[in-house]
Amino acid sequence: MLRNSIESSVLNKTLTNSIILTTFNDFSNWARLSSLWPLLYGTSCCFIEFASLIGSRFDFDRYGLVPRSSPRQADLIITAGTVTMKMAPSLVRLYEQMPEPKYVIAMGACTITGGMFSTDSYTTVRGVDKLIPVDIYLPGCPPKPEAIIDAIIKLRKKIAQEIYEEKKKKSLKKEPDFLL
Repeated sequence: MLRNSIESSVLNKTLTNSIILTTFNDFSNWARLSSLWPLLYGTSCCFIEFASLIGSRFDFDRYGLVPRSSPRQADLIITAGTVTMKMAPSLVRLYEQMPEPKYVIAMGACTITGGMFSTDSYTTVRGVDKLIPVDIYLPGCPPKPEAIIDAIIKLRKKIAQEIYEEKKKKSLKKEPDFLL
């Protein structure tokens, strides 16, 4: 009798410590924010700052970020650098090839507004949000790696708050202004 009560109390303790109750939406948000896979996309000096995150000093991997070279395996694109009219169709194509849900961080002044090139050049896109929907804007010329990590943390907070059906409806409604 004593042995059964000891086994029962041990069993109850292990069950209470190992059962997690949550909703499917919260679990899927946790899984998505814990394993963002950014697409390696960059055009100029901002991409050098982004590439420094992959090294050991900033250790991009500790945030669950695994850089991918294929848009079909990525769910985050960090647009880093100047986007020109000639590159715009390629950027839109990369975005469209990414699986849902997909997220965009616009990194740097050239990506957000066209930067210093917007006044002298007619080929510079004056804001990547004219092409694809942007979730987080990261200003700077170029932004430091710490700022990129801060933007990733803000994106993770945004993912934790969202409901998947609402994100899907928003992405279906939004069409890029520039069509191929």
